[in-house]
Amino acid sequence: MNWLSGPTVGQALARPHNGFSSLRLALALMVVVSHAFSVVSGNGLDEPLARTTGFSLGEHAVNGFFAVSGFLVTMSYDRRGWRDYVIARSLRILPGLVAATLAVSLLLGGALTRLPLAEYYAAPELWRFVRGTLLSFKSNASLPGLFEANPLRSPLGTVWTLKYETICYVGVLVVGLCGLLRRRWAVPALTTALALALATLEVVRPEMSKGTETALRLPLIFAFGACLYLWRDRVRLGPWPLLGLAAALLLQGHAPARTLLFLSESYAAIWLAFLPALARPALDPPADLSYGVYLYGWPIQQSLHAGFPTAPALALLPPALLLALLAAALSWYAVEKPALRLKARALGRRTLGTIEPAAP
Repeated sequence: MNWLSGPTVGQALARPHNGFSSLRLALALMVVVSHAFSVVSGNGLDEPLARTTGFSLGEHAVNGFFAVSGFLVTMSYDRRGWRDYVIARSLRILPGLVAATLAVSLLLGGALTRLPLAEYYAAPELWRFVRGTLLSFKSNASLPGLFEANPLRSPLGTVWTLKYETICYVGVLVVGLCGLLRRRWAVPALTTALALALATLEVVRPEMSKGTETALRLPLIFAFGACLYLWRDRVRLGPWPLLGLAAALLLQGHAPARTLLFLSESYAAIWLAFLPALARPALDPPADLSYGVYLYGWPIQQSLHAGFPTAPALALLPPALLLALLAAALSWYAVEKPALRLKARALGRRTLGTIEPAAP
């Protein structure tokens, strides 16, 4: 079998093992590595990859997260139906987020704030932070007396992606309720529209803001991941998107380099998840730590920088990775796994499954 005629996505999906869990963990760790630089300097462009490609390692990792999420979440709706889908999405995302928000605001904030504890817990900023994080996924809010000397004060700087993730979840629900997931042209049409919109903006507004680009980029990548699932019996897996990545690098700074990059990365993420060399039981982590690493990596890095403000980024990275993994393990065994058991009971299932998606 040559590299252009690999198995279809559907054939790969029918195999007993895949690499989604290990891929998600790798992507989450990439986000922590990327943030090592911006936490210390306050400038995301100080990250080496951002200077060379225009996007940080963390942004590339989030792209991979959204491609995987689009694939698996669409599969979840297709297999469960809308009622089970809503239960599954809620119990996978909300418990971990609520726990992280309360742990960071009440425990970490209370331990590290410069304010007296009574004053800290009575401060209206504290409760605005909790509400803003849980209701609108605000990631730029600060806590009273916490990280005041850090270049960036936000204690939960990664939750902003959950806003786009939730929008995409609702999009799958709406499309599914309208019966459009069964009309296989609908999601490709939406994906094409998003790709054309982004490519057009690359031409007419090459200086578009990061916010505008993100509002198109993440739904585009999620939708493309959904397309790969919906067309799983036709799409074949192979390393040809690496040519797209190479072309995007050659076209850097010229349209439609960014659109080509995002689509190529989306396909590449799914290809990697099914790559036989990675889809092995021995490589499958015993616990799904990706969500916890993603949530807790940032506050841990902020705390380390506050405690050792003169330490260089790379010196703080190893302890940040270790502590993020430990916090993620605690989150998994104390919060996320019990929530998945509750979900399994609510859905009438006895097992948790092997490729249940988690948010970035």
